[in-house]
Amino acid sequence: MGKRRKSREHSLKILYRRDITREDIDKIIKSYWKENNINSGMTDFSEQLAKGTANNLEKIDNYIKKVSEHWPLERMGIIDRNILRMAVHELLFMKDIPPKVTIDEAIEIAKKFGTDDSANFVNGLLDKIKKELE
Repeated sequence: MGKRRKSREHSLKILYRRDITREDIDKIIKSYWKENNINSGMTDFSEQLAKGTANNLEKIDNYIKKVSEHWPLERMGIIDRNILRMAVHELLFMKDIPPKVTIDEAIEIAKKFGTDDSANFVNGLLDKIKKELE
């Protein structure tokens, strides 16, 4: 598994905790690194992704709401919701990452952490968002 994939997984865990606790993202990140003793080479991309997602949540959520016609954010599984949020952040703000890579990574993370339906759900919504952005 590549460094970026592992970094995305750490970001998902950070965002999951934030979604549940509503704590400050910086506080969660600091606590997460301390609790998990993560290699510092892994933290930069994870922090950029987690902070960027948390700080742009309203804009990101609006994109997700626009394409998820019958699935309000509150009804989505917390894992799926945060995978979508991370991927939409990448699509909107991290132009150095090709959209196909972002979507493929989100699907693989959904397979690992989500339910049996998560990968298809994430793929479908991200494809719609990608088309919106083109």
